[in-house]
Amino acid sequence: MDWDKLRIFHAVAEAGSFTHAGEQLNLSQSAVSRQISALEESLKVMLFHRHARGLILTEQGELLYRTAHEIFGKLSMVEAQLAESKDRPRGLLKVTTTVAFGSTWLSPRMRDFLELYSDIEVHLILADRELDLSMREADIAIRLSPPRQADLVQRHLLTVHMNVYASTHYLKKHGSPTNPKDLDNHRLVVYGDDARPPVPDVNWLLRMGNESGELRKPHLTINNVYGVMRAVQAGAGIGALPEFMVQGASDLVQVLPEMTGPTIDAYFVYPEELRNSKRIQVFRDFLLRHVAAQRF
Repeated sequence: MDWDKLRIFHAVAEAGSFTHAGEQLNLSQSAVSRQISALEESLKVMLFHRHARGLILTEQGELLYRTAHEIFGKLSMVEAQLAESKDRPRGLLKVTTTVAFGSTWLSPRMRDFLELYSDIEVHLILADRELDLSMREADIAIRLSPPRQADLVQRHLLTVHMNVYASTHYLKKHGSPTNPKDLDNHRLVVYGDDARPPVPDVNWLLRMGNESGELRKPHLTINNVYGVMRAVQAGAGIGALPEFMVQGASDLVQVLPEMTGPTIDAYFVYPEELRNSKRIQVFRDFLLRHVAAQRF
């Protein structure tokens, strides 16, 4: 199989059109089309369904794309490892974590990291779903639950507690609960229905202190913990939030401090083949220094 044609096929599959792939590869649309046609002829299968709005992979094309994507991901990783100098780490570093942790804790600290390691280009991918590290969707994941894949290296990063918070505006208007039972008479903001919440038992506030075991009816649900925090800050109600989200938020007040929710263990995770990567090592050490300097 011709590697150059395979590279063009991968670019076309990613871009969804000959024109956009040609722009990325610095080739004309007709040159890209000829290369794909030649690859299809050599394989004796159709790789794309062609229609007016673009291209769709055939079943055979999907099979080839998945394999090519894995191959080019591994080649990209090797290229980055080779590019790293002995004295200074360099290259692209893709980091994924949840929207809440990435937005409120990790992103504000990236400036310090980039000033220390200006030759590293960091891509932060914030998503509550788990990206597949073995398929090179990211190099590093900071996950708020133990990784389920056996071929991943994991390092415990921190343990966080969830507490109950409200805005000063809300407390001035509605008063502060003095015991868990008082939550029955307050507006609660919780995580919405979702197949996989970003942390376990995220809506414990709905049952805390309720002896009947029935869940309280929330005033507002949002399927994003960062969105919950913003709503609580705006005075929409009382919400349970991880400690890392509220540090430095002067407009949020902890209520019912005797109530503690489930603990959340965060893990620094990466593929086994990146164990010796300098980029991974310096980023891990950077995070551990910041965690050690901060109370969770």
